[in-house]
Amino acid sequence: MVLKKQTVWLITMLSLLIVLSVYYMTSPGGEQVALIPDDDEDPRHEQPDEDSEGSPDSTDTTSAVDVEMDDLSAGELFTTIRLETEDTRSELKEELSSIVASDSASTDEKNEAWEQMYALQTTAQKESILEQMIQQEKEFRDVLVRQEDDVVRITVIANELSASDANHLMQMARDEFGDLDVRVKLQEEEA
Repeated sequence: MVLKKQTVWLITMLSLLIVLSVYYMTSPGGEQVALIPDDDEDPRHEQPDEDSEGSPDSTDTTSAVDVEMDDLSAGELFTTIRLETEDTRSELKEELSSIVASDSASTDEKNEAWEQMYALQTTAQKESILEQMIQQEKEFRDVLVRQEDDVVRITVIANELSASDANHLMQMARDEFGDLDVRVKLQEEEA
């Protein structure tokens, strides 16, 4: 059975939705705050003012960083997300490999399967490389990088994340992935 890209994407998003729903439902009274940019502001094209850089009340901090506070271990959530992503990609690679090995598949179908396998491998490598680069440079407790369609999501576990650090992480992601929408999120360290 061959799954289309949309089906795989839908399954991945539903799995992530289920994990996050369970995560939020089981969090014991954790206050949750999300700072989200206005719809008419595009954080990809904003440049911080020199006066506001590093200021906690800066609009760049609000538009570049989503802040979430929970009592559950973010490290465990990162591990779960990594494992689910790896499992989903492994299943997709197996399906694509069966298409390549199939005698009934056309040459175009086999070529498309090869291209998708290459894209999966390249995405996983870029995510891993960027995680390592950020971890070495900034020494956050943990970093999670995920590319989904045309969005790169970077979540860091740290006590704080300044607007300049968030903008630097966004630039690092664009250097690695190209001109995609990059979203940086702070997961505060547990006390």
